[in-house]
Amino acid sequence: MSTLPVIGKRDGVTPVELLFDLVFVFAMSEIAHHLLGHLTTRGLIEATILLVGVFLVWLNTSWIATVLHAQEPRVLTMILVTMLLSMFMNASIGRAYGSMGLMFALPLVLGQVGRSAWMVAASPNEVYREHYRRTVGWQLISAPLWLIGAVSPPEARLSYWGAATVIDLIGTWLAHPVPGQRLHSVYLEFDADHMLERCRLLLIVAFGETVVAMGSALASSRMTGLTVFAGVVAFAGMIALWALYFGSGVRATLDHIARTCDPVKASRLAGNALVVMVAGLIGIAVGSEIVIGAPSARGDSLVVGALLFGGAMAGLVAHAWYLRAVPRLSARWILFGAAGLAFAGLATASAPGVVQLGIWSVGLTALAVADTRAGRRFDSADPPVADCD
Repeated sequence: MSTLPVIGKRDGVTPVELLFDLVFVFAMSEIAHHLLGHLTTRGLIEATILLVGVFLVWLNTSWIATVLHAQEPRVLTMILVTMLLSMFMNASIGRAYGSMGLMFALPLVLGQVGRSAWMVAASPNEVYREHYRRTVGWQLISAPLWLIGAVSPPEARLSYWGAATVIDLIGTWLAHPVPGQRLHSVYLEFDADHMLERCRLLLIVAFGETVVAMGSALASSRMTGLTVFAGVVAFAGMIALWALYFGSGVRATLDHIARTCDPVKASRLAGNALVVMVAGLIGIAVGSEIVIGAPSARGDSLVVGALLFGGAMAGLVAHAWYLRAVPRLSARWILFGAAGLAFAGLATASAPGVVQLGIWSVGLTALAVADTRAGRRFDSADPPVADCD
């Protein structure tokens, strides 16, 4: 197989990339339903493993479609094959810890290892080729754990898949190093604008799952005053979180990308933060659905608090970390806000769900207002200078 050229700046996200994302709309819905049906510590771990597996398929495919070009025939074929495998993988999420473990794990392994092996041959230069050789090595370590776990009893399956998830996640976060070799990405050509747009679109997909969960809960509930109130404050909190994620840091990040000589690092760290932000939104979707369905209930207060406050806190910490690591912005106000949400969650641990939801929404709204003001101050100043550390 001949290599493909690396693509510089392009016009925008291609239709096939948007089509590819639709498979993961379905995945997020299935993961949220799994978590809703298993509101235990084990259920949370199960949902996290499923999310990481699904997310890394999306991330690695989107990354290759950024290095190359999604419309090139061989790349297009790779995306469509991965999409087909992902459809079967995502369809098995609801029974992945039951009778369909292999139907989840086998497409995942075939997609991950097969795509990376394909990229070894198709890589546009030796830096990418060596990187994908190392990537295949990491994936061949986790692949047996996915497959053995798929045919093991439920308890053992969780252990095998948990170990595989840790390996895959660490490999991704560290860019798949091996002793004596790692990715040197400074001055490596990469369209960071495109990859960050892909990340933003997936984040919007996760917000979409939150909207669907709220709407489904409203549609299936008796429309009392308390239900309407819960729906309004849940929506307001979601909009506040959206404003935070797409607020003052966006311009700083884009300015950094325009100046940096390491666009790969800026994009890679975005993927690292994104998985946490998406996980938090799925938790918020489930927590909101529970409260809207039974706003005055206290029985699930601890669970609701963990999903709402914990989901928002995790996402905000990941967001603040990215702002500090890439455009080098101080995001103390976001970290203070996350700490405040954690305190509020503990303080309302025994309160009715609608009270928790209201305080959660007010806290996020106040934080979004503070972030907007911080953004205005930033707009009047020079953007931070990107370096090549």
